[in-house]
Amino acid sequence: MQRRKFIKLKEKYFKENGGLLLQKQLASQGGSMETTKLFTAEELEKATNNYHESRILGEGGYGTVYKGILPDKSVVAIKKSKVNGAPAQSDVFINEVIVLSQIKHRNVVRLLGCCLETPAPLLVYEFIVEGTLSEHIHKKNGKRSSLSWELRLNIATETAGALAYLHSSALMQIIHRDVKATNILLDEHYTAKVSDFGASRVQGTFGYLDPEYFLTNQLTEKSDVYSFGVVLMELLTSKVALSLARPEEDRNLANFFVRFMEEDRLNEVLDDDIVNERNVETLKKVAEVAKRCVRLKGQDRPSMKEVAMELEGMRVTPKQPWGKSEVSSPEDTEHLLGSAMKLDAYFVDVRGDFGSRGATIGTTSGYDSMQIQMVMPYDGR
Repeated sequence: MQRRKFIKLKEKYFKENGGLLLQKQLASQGGSMETTKLFTAEELEKATNNYHESRILGEGGYGTVYKGILPDKSVVAIKKSKVNGAPAQSDVFINEVIVLSQIKHRNVVRLLGCCLETPAPLLVYEFIVEGTLSEHIHKKNGKRSSLSWELRLNIATETAGALAYLHSSALMQIIHRDVKATNILLDEHYTAKVSDFGASRVQGTFGYLDPEYFLTNQLTEKSDVYSFGVVLMELLTSKVALSLARPEEDRNLANFFVRFMEEDRLNEVLDDDIVNERNVETLKKVAEVAKRCVRLKGQDRPSMKEVAMELEGMRVTPKQPWGKSEVSSPEDTEHLLGSAMKLDAYFVDVRGDFGSRGATIGTTSGYDSMQIQMVMPYDGR
């Protein structure tokens, strides 16, 4: 009787979380389970050792992210949202899952699937080995950052390209809404991965939050540009975006950084460990890009595509020498240099009847939020 009761409860959650709609959408795509895999509750419990605390990757106000090991030994990250009742708009949630699972970009964390048999849906993402950008650039316990300027510039360029792709994708526009150093992950090759976890409502993070939001209560693609500008400043200075330890007028890194630039004191805020004679001009150019990104009015900021193209033009060429810590082999050099960015070369096949004009997803600790806005057709702006 307990077993039957448990099965009925799982079926109830599956329906409430939009499982029937997801099955219908998958059937309309030829029944392919490669883009959106449905995991069972038992599979994910086993993968996380029953959500043991030793498997926790990160925690926050919206839930917990666990490391999971599937039967085929593949490693995944599993987002378990806090339970606040069944989602009121399961159709919106399912459409988000289908859209995000079809995004294939080398610098965006992939959504692999979900589990709908629990009170709140579980989302399963690819596991990124080296953690968050924040962990690498902010010195802890007196230790120096492990990232050279060359690596930092490559990470910035890849992140900008990923955001530009999300903003300008042919069939939809995706606004991240919470771009920050903890939401940029690094793989084993230090390739940037913009994280897109979750299904919670996130409205940005203090220190990165677009000032216009306080007037309009809306986050736009230019809000992502502002937040990315703050990330650039973190990469240049190795200082956190918001710090109560700094004087009151300097607690916000964006204000602090811009003021020093206007006073022609940029060299005083740059991280000494990344400055040398070869890169000083590049550092100044990137600082100018960051300054333009955090202009108070969104209309005065560049687009992410413009930012990505500018950073791409600054990346290190093979003629310039690498430091000892940056590259250890020709293969590493090829990886770090990458190829010219082709923003229009990606295509996301999003099929099915999307009745919602807009939806929001969000998450926790290194795997965070995006807003999806369906644009049918895309108007070119």
